[in-house]
Amino acid sequence: MTKSREIRLKSRPSGLPTHENFEMVSVDLPAPGPGEVQVRNTWMTVDPYMRGRMNDVKSYTPPFQIGEVLQGGAIGEVIASNDPSLTVGDLVQSGNGWREAFNAPASTVQKLDTQGLPSEAFLGVAGMPGLTAYAGLLRIAALKPGDVVFVSGAAGAVGSLVCQIAKLKGHKVIASAGGPEKMKFLTEELGVDVAIDYKATKTLTADLMAAAPEGIDVYFENVGGEHLEAALAAASPFARFAICGMISQYNATTPVPGPSNMAQIIGKNLRLEGFIVSNHWDMMPAFIKDLAEWHKAGKLKWRQTVREGIETAPDAFIGLFSGENFGKMLVKLS
Repeated sequence: MTKSREIRLKSRPSGLPTHENFEMVSVDLPAPGPGEVQVRNTWMTVDPYMRGRMNDVKSYTPPFQIGEVLQGGAIGEVIASNDPSLTVGDLVQSGNGWREAFNAPASTVQKLDTQGLPSEAFLGVAGMPGLTAYAGLLRIAALKPGDVVFVSGAAGAVGSLVCQIAKLKGHKVIASAGGPEKMKFLTEELGVDVAIDYKATKTLTADLMAAAPEGIDVYFENVGGEHLEAALAAASPFARFAICGMISQYNATTPVPGPSNMAQIIGKNLRLEGFIVSNHWDMMPAFIKDLAEWHKAGKLKWRQTVREGIETAPDAFIGLFSGENFGKMLVKLS
């Protein structure tokens, strides 16, 4: 029997999640059955979208159930196999995060070829967040030559790669994040043209319009609220908005009023399109090819914020909503 600790949803949050919404339980895993493997996780991810799954509402993914282990991306090592497709020592990727080890059919985990990248990168820059940035900027926003790009949440896992892709393709990039350390990261490491500290600014709209007097052509939306209002004000005619997330609203307990200037969508002929990365898996081969080339050429940078141990997973998740993460928030399990 293999011992494993796992994090379960104890109660549904109202507003910002607290420790009381989680519980850690120890379980014993039997040997894997026919067609199964046993995996010990080495890394797991926490992501803002998981907050929506804690509510008992119908969405694009089923809600987490009270009393059941949470789910999320994970990288692990096969420690026992009862299926010929995988052997002990193989690295695999799965959706069985929030636990130290698990049994599962071999067909439900993916053998991982790291292609020279650290394995945990496949939970961040080379995984779902990376593809989100790639698909959102190139397909949804349909980036074209000469576009001025504005990115909110720009120091996070998705936003930081959006900034880099846009710069690699020769665009002016304006980025918003919170705090002087993130400002330095955006300008000195990622090379954005203008970084706006939304925590320090008096008027985000005024700062954005000063940074882009010519107007913005693309807005990559991760935050919502005041950021969306500023982007609408600064948008050029026919600008395209890729609506990836609105983290400022995920923990709201009452309806959040929309921007006061939504009518500009009409006069400026704007296109606002929300998207879910799971509808764009067909872009993964092209994304990995481009990513590998950028990495090999030394043109790609990413940050990770790492917490140690399964017991830190709730804190890591809660920290996403106060901007504690620099780049991808990860939990190292072993």
